[in-house]
Amino acid sequence: MSAARVPATVAAPVAVPPPAAGPTAARTRPPRGTLRRAVRLLDVDPRRVALAVLLGTLALGSAVALAAASAWLIARASQMPPVLQLSVATVAVRAFGIGRGLMRYLERLVSHDVALRGMATLRTTLYDRLAAGSPQALLAVRRGDLLARVGADVDAVGDVVVRGLLPAAVAAALGVGTSVAMALFWPPAGLALALCLLAAGVLAPWLSARGARTAEERGVAARARMSATSLGVLDDAGPLAVSGRLPHELDALRAADADLARAADAGARPAALAAGIGQLAVGVAVLVALVTGVPAVGAGLLAPVELAVVVLTPLAAFEATSLLPAAAVQVQRSRAAAARILALLDAAAGSDERPAAARAVAPEPGDVPAPPPTGDPSGPTLVARGLACGWPGRPPAVTDVDLRLAPGSRLAVAGPSGEGKTTLLLTLAGLLAPVAGTVTLDGVPLGTADRATVVRSVVVTGEDAHVFGTSVLENLRVARGDVTPEEARSALARTGLGAWLEGLPDGLDTVLGSDARTVSGGERRRLLLARALLSDAPLLLVDEPGEHLDPTTADAVLDALWHAPATRDGTPRGLVVVSHRLTSLATADEVLWVTGGQVAARGTHAHLVDHVPGYGEAVRAEEREQT
Repeated sequence: MSAARVPATVAAPVAVPPPAAGPTAARTRPPRGTLRRAVRLLDVDPRRVALAVLLGTLALGSAVALAAASAWLIARASQMPPVLQLSVATVAVRAFGIGRGLMRYLERLVSHDVALRGMATLRTTLYDRLAAGSPQALLAVRRGDLLARVGADVDAVGDVVVRGLLPAAVAAALGVGTSVAMALFWPPAGLALALCLLAAGVLAPWLSARGARTAEERGVAARARMSATSLGVLDDAGPLAVSGRLPHELDALRAADADLARAADAGARPAALAAGIGQLAVGVAVLVALVTGVPAVGAGLLAPVELAVVVLTPLAAFEATSLLPAAAVQVQRSRAAAARILALLDAAAGSDERPAAARAVAPEPGDVPAPPPTGDPSGPTLVARGLACGWPGRPPAVTDVDLRLAPGSRLAVAGPSGEGKTTLLLTLAGLLAPVAGTVTLDGVPLGTADRATVVRSVVVTGEDAHVFGTSVLENLRVARGDVTPEEARSALARTGLGAWLEGLPDGLDTVLGSDARTVSGGERRRLLLARALLSDAPLLLVDEPGEHLDPTTADAVLDALWHAPATRDGTPRGLVVVSHRLTSLATADEVLWVTGGQVAARGTHAHLVDHVPGYGEAVRAEEREQT
């Protein structure tokens, strides 16, 4: 799916360590109706599905008819009749042979079109609902697990149409038709074929489904852990190695792989039994046709040529049922994937479980007043009063924050690492609920404000926002789908990526590796900043824009950010910038110095340098490093 189709609400997703593994992490059986509910979200066209079933039935029907016509032709030719008596059968063999391939090709075109359209619809619906729903649903899921749900799990739900439902419908239609046709030749053979088709088409898939269910129930959590852990190791190998946590993460990855292998082994026995039943059913059908057909030929009840047709046709009839065990396995996989997707959607649409302080509709009289407004008061205004920020179930990371952000105002947040600055940004953006205090947008608490209004007004760019495996231009269009190439070049030049863009082989059309694997950390950070600047949101919350950059480049990027252009409607930008670079904060209207879990000091850059020892020492240390 093109990045341009991603809703603006996910223009700057933030990946941070969650407090829990996320919904459906435990090994539980999906409730009844889970798959039906997910398939409805595919919004498939019933007419296209019916056409795919018809074409699939014609394709396998041509195979059965080809086997029957070939058997009749060979048997009749052995009697050396006049050649003209074989001409119709000869033409039929050619027609059925060509028809089988042609109908199969057409069926694949139609069925895959149905599946791909359904996947696109489901993925779009998923993005829309997650964007409009509770941000807690996203922050409670590890980044790798979230990518798996919007990627592989959506594909698995879409695959149930092509690999699960359509084969079952085609097998049912073909089984009935073939059994009736065989019964017209010789009723005992038709009855035996019907019973054997039931065994191969019902009992074998049931056993396969049972094995797949066991494997999926035991393996879904292991697969999620493996995906999330492996992505975390790939993304943060350096920090994990420095902190000494890399061996622990690798052990967790090995444990998840072992759990997945044990889950696969647990489902192997029923699957092997199902495969044996399918082959046994073919042999029984042929054997019954021979045992009952040979005496019938001797008694004159069945012609010798017809015996060949009755015996050989079942070999082709079981081609349809041979797909059903795999279809049953796919249904189980799709059901497990559907449960994971729906758990995410239900969490996004769930009830508000935030503290009462975060759900207050308006501040009470006597509350701590917000700082005086700066910037343009005519645009949206974000106000924090007595704000305490933290992750659910953990102590607050920072407390007693008061600020007012309006279009045109420029605020900076600085302080040592681990003081909750990123957590503060997430809370100001409405992605985390306040532990205490309030955050309001034009007087309305973020938790009760219309989500679309919040997204149009406030955009947060985190240090780990996702970069899609598509072109540079499409990655920038995540913020706004109608970004022109000229606007994209201007934004990249403003963030210091003009020379980088000129060096790319295809310019804006150059495809970036998945999650920016083909660019450096500094280039990734500036690309995300350019994306934020292209948004129409007048209030920007930017986390560490100078990270991974040399001091000179970092100062240039921050200077460009402080002088960010207005939105397309002329509204000046309001900025909250978290930065470890202090010398470049002189342009800010106000700097909040966060240490000890609270705002220890606030004021202009010059005031903090002169009156706050910790801040002044950090600034002078930076100046010495530059000289």
